[in-house]
Amino acid sequence: MLTLQVIGRELQGEVVLLTLAHSEGIDLPVFSAGAHIDLHLTADLVRPYSLCGDPKNRQHYQLGILKDSKSQGGSLAAHALNVGDRIQVSDPRNLFALNGEASHSLLIGGGIGITPMLAMAAELHAAGRSFGLHYCARTRDRAAFIPQLEQSPYADRVQMHFSDAQRLNLAAVLSDVPANTHVYTCGPTRLMEAITEQATRHGYRPEQVHQECFSAEVQTGGAAFEVFAATSGITVQVLENQSIVEALALAGLKVCVSCKQGICGSCLTDVLEGEPDHRDSYLTDEEKADGDQILLCCSRAKSARLVIDL
Repeated sequence: MLTLQVIGRELQGEVVLLTLAHSEGIDLPVFSAGAHIDLHLTADLVRPYSLCGDPKNRQHYQLGILKDSKSQGGSLAAHALNVGDRIQVSDPRNLFALNGEASHSLLIGGGIGITPMLAMAAELHAAGRSFGLHYCARTRDRAAFIPQLEQSPYADRVQMHFSDAQRLNLAAVLSDVPANTHVYTCGPTRLMEAITEQATRHGYRPEQVHQECFSAEVQTGGAAFEVFAATSGITVQVLENQSIVEALALAGLKVCVSCKQGICGSCLTDVLEGEPDHRDSYLTDEEKADGDQILLCCSRAKSARLVIDL
C-alpha cells in the first residue's frame, strides 16, 4: 500500500484528471500499459481506476475519472479530491496487458474507456511498434484528453469518432489491418460487444481480442446456499438477495472488495469444494469451467454448499 499526494487536478468536461506522487519525490512502482490501481477513498470505499500516464514516468501516476451520475460513491469521492490531499493506493496490477507478439495493435476506447489506451499508445510509440488508436465519444466538446491526443507524438495514428458527426465504422477499422493484429477495447458494454461480434466475423481468434470492463450488469440473486470459510472456520448462509461478501461480513469476516461487479478480481478466492455459479466478467471461460476459483462479490453456488479457502 502506498500513500500518495494529489499534486495535480484538472477538470476536462465530466472527467477529472488526477496526478498522484510521493510527497518526498520517491520513484513509484513500475507499471505497464493497461494497469490499474485501487484508490482507498474511505475505509470502506475502494475503487479501481486505469493508469493513463506514460509508463516510463515513475515520478507520478495519472488517472482520468468520469463523474458518474449512477456512482455508488466512488467517482464522487474521487472528484472531491483536491491538490494537497493524501490518499492510499494499491501497487499497480495489470489484467489488460499488451501482447508482445502482435504485429499491429488496434486500440479502441469509448468514452472514459480511453484511459488505458493512452498508456498503451505511449508504450507502443516508445517501443517503435505498429498501432492505431480510435477514440469514440458522444460529442467533441464533452470529450476529455483531446488536446493531449492532438499534441502527442503519435497524433497521426489517432482517429476520433463522435456520435453527432462521424461514427466509428467497425467493419472498416477491423478489416484494414495487418495479419496478427490484436484488438484492445475498453468502454460501454454495447461497444465492446459490437467489437467482439465484428472481430469474430472478420476471423480474429478469441486470443486476439482483449477487453477491459469498467462496469457490468450483474445478476446476483438466486437460491440460498451455505459457505464454509475453511481457514477461518466460519460457516454462513448466503440468502437469496445477499452476496457471499455480505454474508461473511455479518459473521465478522471482512473480504477486500473493490469494484463489487466481478470485474477487478480483488475478491478472487480458491474453491475447495462445491460448484460455483459464476456471475463475473473477470475469469475466462476456461477458468470458470475449472470451478476452483470464485469472485465473492457477485458469484453464487450451484451446489448447496461451497467450501472456500478463506
